[in-house]
Amino acid sequence: MADKKVLYIPEMITVGELAEKLNLPVAKLVGELFKNGIMATINQRIDFETAEIIISELEIDATLEHKSVAEVVEHKVELSKDAKPRPPIVAIMGHVDHGKTTLIDNIMGTSVVRGEAGGITQHIAAYQTERKGRKITLLDTPGHEAFAALRQHGATLTDVVVIVVAADDGVKPQTVEAIKFARTANAKIVVAINKMDKETANPNLVKTQLATEFNLNPEEWGGDTVMVEVSAKTGQNLDKLLDMVLLVADIEDLRADRDVPADGLVIESNIEQGRGAVVRILISNGTLRVGEYFVAGSTYGRVRTLQDFAGKALKSAGPSTPATITGFKEVPEFGQRIEEVKNEREARALAAKHYEERVQSTAGVNITGSDLLKMMNRASEQQIVEVVVKADVQGSLTSVVDSLKLLETDEVAVKIIASGVGNITEGDVRVASSSKTIIYGFNVVLPSAVKQLAHRAKTEIRLYNVIYELLDDVKSEMERLLPPDIIESPIGELDVKGVFRTTKDAIIAGGLVKSGKITPNILARIWRGGAKKVKRTDSEPDNEDAIKSSGGELLAEAEIKTVQREKSEVKEVFEGEMCGLELELKRDGLDPDTHEPIKNIKFTLEIGDRLECFTREMRARKL
Repeated sequence: MADKKVLYIPEMITVGELAEKLNLPVAKLVGELFKNGIMATINQRIDFETAEIIISELEIDATLEHKSVAEVVEHKVELSKDAKPRPPIVAIMGHVDHGKTTLIDNIMGTSVVRGEAGGITQHIAAYQTERKGRKITLLDTPGHEAFAALRQHGATLTDVVVIVVAADDGVKPQTVEAIKFARTANAKIVVAINKMDKETANPNLVKTQLATEFNLNPEEWGGDTVMVEVSAKTGQNLDKLLDMVLLVADIEDLRADRDVPADGLVIESNIEQGRGAVVRILISNGTLRVGEYFVAGSTYGRVRTLQDFAGKALKSAGPSTPATITGFKEVPEFGQRIEEVKNEREARALAAKHYEERVQSTAGVNITGSDLLKMMNRASEQQIVEVVVKADVQGSLTSVVDSLKLLETDEVAVKIIASGVGNITEGDVRVASSSKTIIYGFNVVLPSAVKQLAHRAKTEIRLYNVIYELLDDVKSEMERLLPPDIIESPIGELDVKGVFRTTKDAIIAGGLVKSGKITPNILARIWRGGAKKVKRTDSEPDNEDAIKSSGGELLAEAEIKTVQREKSEVKEVFEGEMCGLELELKRDGLDPDTHEPIKNIKFTLEIGDRLECFTREMRARKL
C-alpha cells in the first residue's frame, strides 16, 4: 500500500487555503464544516487540530504535519554599542493571598493592599524603588485564576520573576502558573518564601516541593535558584531579597538605548472624565517625551501629559520606567506594543496598517479543534445568558471576558452582547433593553440618569468590585437555565387485587403491598404484565437477585390521595398488608428511563396490575 501524502500546514489556516492544499472544491470543505455545526466562509481560519478532524471525516488519504517554523516571530530591539545599563523589571507573582501586594507595600512604604477590593490585586500595578542607589521596577500582578491573562502579560514584560510562596501554605495552583509563565517569558526566577513570622511556617517543605516537582533547586542545596525567607508583614529580609534581585539582574547584563524612539507595552488603560484615555505603559527601550507622537495597535496619539507611577509630572521617561500618559485617540488594548513615530501623518498611517492587519488576521471566527469536537458532540441546543460587560480598565475587562468564556458548558453559555471600558452609559442600557440582557459593571460607576433609564427599560444592572462575586453571579444565572436533576426514590410496590370504582380521573382499588410501604401523597406508576426493574430495600442482599426482571407496559402515572386499612384512613401500610387506595391521574407523568412524558396514557386498572410507588423531587443543578 502506498504511503499517505503528507501535507505541511501552519498552526492556523483559512478554509480556502486548506481546500487548495487538499485539491478539493471549497464548497465541499465548507459543507463538511457546516455538517459539523460550523458556519464557515472561505476566509475563516481553522487550527491544525480542526483540519485533521475534517480530513478524517472526509476520509482523505493524506496526513497533516505542522509546518516547521524557522524562528519565533517576536519583536526584538537591536541595541547599539552605546546601550547603557537599565533597571531590572521585576514581576511579583504567586498564589492569591500569599502576600505579594503586602511585600510591595512594605518595600514601597505605601499601603497598596487597602486600595484593592477584598485585599486582592485586580490590576497590574507598576512601581519603582531604589536599593543602594539603583532603581528597580516592580510589577504587582493579580493572583486569582481569573486574572491569568494579566499575569501572563506580567511575565512577558519581565526580566526577573519573584515568586511569592507562603511558608505555611506551600505550592498552590497559581504558584505553578507563575512558574510556567516565568519560564515561557525566559525570565530569571527568585523565590520569596513569605510569612516566616508565622509559627506554622515550614520553608523546607516549600523548598522540597519546588525542587522535586519543578526542578527549582535552592542554592544552599547545590542548585541555582535563589530562595529568600522573608516576612512581608515585619519586613524581615526584604533588603536581602532586593539585593538578590539586583545580583540576578547583573548576571543578565540588562541594557537599553536611551537616545532612540521609545518602545514599550501597554499594561493598563481606562477612560477618565476630563482626561480621556489614560494609559499606563512600561518603556522597554528609548525615551518618551511630552509632545511626541506614538502608535499602539490601531490607535495613536500625542503625549499630552506624562507622569511617573506616583502621579508626579515627568518631561521624559526612559527604559524600564512605568509611566502614565494621556493623548490617545482611543483606549488601546491591554498588552499592545507602543512605539514612538516622527509625526501625526506617520502615526495615522501606521495605526491604519495595524488595523488592516488585524482585520485580515481575524477574518471569520477562529475555530479550534476542541471547539469543533464540542460542537460535534452536542446533543441539544445551548441555553444562553446574554450580558453586557463594562470595566474600569482594559486589563480588567480582558480578564472578566476571558473568565466568562471559561464558564461555558455544552448546555449553557455566556453571550457577551457588548463590552467596553468606562462607566455604564445610556447606550449600554439601550443595547441591553432589546432582550433579557444583564449589564455587569466591574469597578465602574452607575450615573443616576442611567440608573433611571434602566429602571424604565426594566434592565438589570449589577455592580461588583471583586471579580469572584461577579463570576459567581453569572454562574447563578447560567444555573437557572439548566434543566433540574430529577431525583426519584422508590417507596414500595403493590399488586392490585380488586378495582371498585373508576371515573375519568380517579380510581378506587385495593391490593397487597409486595415490598416497602405505601403512604398517601406519593406517586405511583401503573404497570401491566411483566415486572419493572426496581431496587429492593436496603436490607436485601446486594447482588443480581436484588434487581427484578424487566418487562410490562407502562399505562399511566397517578398520585395516591388516600390509603385505607380495615375501612379507616391510615398514614402507611407495610409489606404483606392489604389496603385500599384512591388514585388520581397525573397527566404530566414521566417515563422512568427517559424522564420524557408518558405516551399513550391509559388510565385503567385491572386485577394483576402493579403499582410502583415513589417520590420525585426536582433538584437545581450546579455548574
